[in-house]
Amino acid sequence: MCAEQVFDTVSTVTRRKLLRGGVTWAVGAAIPLRGWTKSSTVAEPNRSFKPGEVWLDSAGKPIQAHGGSIIRVDGKYYWYGENKEFTTGKTDVWTWGVRCYASSDLYNWDDLGLIVPPDTKNPESPLNPAAFLDRPHILYNPRTKQFVCWIKLMSKSSVQSRTVLVAERIEGPYRIVRQDIRPLGMNAGDFDLVTSPSDGKAYMYFERVHSELICADLTDDYTDFTGYYSTHFPKLGPPSVRESPAHFTRLGKQYLVTSGTTGYFPNPSEVAAADTFHGPFTVLGDLHPSDRTRTSFNSQISCVFKHPEKKDLYIAMADRWMGPLSGAEFESGEFSQKVQNAFRKSFSSNPEPLTPAEMLLMKDNLKINTSLARYVWLPVSFHGDRPTIEWKPEWSVDQFE
Repeated sequence: MCAEQVFDTVSTVTRRKLLRGGVTWAVGAAIPLRGWTKSSTVAEPNRSFKPGEVWLDSAGKPIQAHGGSIIRVDGKYYWYGENKEFTTGKTDVWTWGVRCYASSDLYNWDDLGLIVPPDTKNPESPLNPAAFLDRPHILYNPRTKQFVCWIKLMSKSSVQSRTVLVAERIEGPYRIVRQDIRPLGMNAGDFDLVTSPSDGKAYMYFERVHSELICADLTDDYTDFTGYYSTHFPKLGPPSVRESPAHFTRLGKQYLVTSGTTGYFPNPSEVAAADTFHGPFTVLGDLHPSDRTRTSFNSQISCVFKHPEKKDLYIAMADRWMGPLSGAEFESGEFSQKVQNAFRKSFSSNPEPLTPAEMLLMKDNLKINTSLARYVWLPVSFHGDRPTIEWKPEWSVDQFE
């Protein structure tokens, strides 16, 4: 998701995913994966969104801000996220720092470079390219007048923790103020940061790995936890356990968009609503009800934010981690069901043997060329309090009031 802030001139939005149970490119034998070629020429200005297409920055290079979010500062949009340009699946590079882009119209983006650069000298640093750095989220704190950045990390033993950095400017430089944090002593996966527009109080929604979703209060400086939290959506494990939480507020209601847990494979998203940040949440169902592939239009949402100049336009930002997928098995939803069955068998309390095809799906987890991942930005429609997302091959904000 994206968390909205309305303090001073700063408004923000936030929220990506990982699981040790990914996919091998060999799956392309059944479902073709079409790559794309990088451009070295200056890109023509964009005048619309084209979900799933290669998105170039103003210098003609593919945008690298995955698992990303939007923050608006002094009327300008900043899109930041994981820089995957060197993550080919053939080396130990997981993320090469956090990259940020600036835009005045959401279509055309100028590369500001790495606002959190990788630490290539210290293999123990949370910023080392092999440190499994994921899902940066940035909030502006009007009390401390600092931008506070949280990142997720996963150790080689699959323990997931947090590191906190602060800066006086959105572009940085950021400095580490806390690291090796186990939120509330928990193994904490994907997360989103949220601030209340009424009092500035901050919250973190995070996956308690393979178990449930947590909403935890942050301290006034946004760099720690108060200790108060609530639990939501308890599940027995993948693929049904919820991850990649993306929060947004609309007409006083709190919404949470989550994905299932199937590694880099896309799966059906789910949306829930509540009257307060801590719930209780009511599950409303699939956010993409018309998607026959059961893959959230082959994407995973990381952020949902309200367009500040439109009456009721909310935009869902998502990553297409595996690139284009196609074929009858994919289009019918059969492939999605096969993936979910393989994860269910693998993570059951009494694991079942996998078929050869399922073993292939689960093989070589994490070894994905995410440097080729694309983006899917789509508008959210509302039927009363019920949000849904429909596919649009091309659209623009001018189509909305």
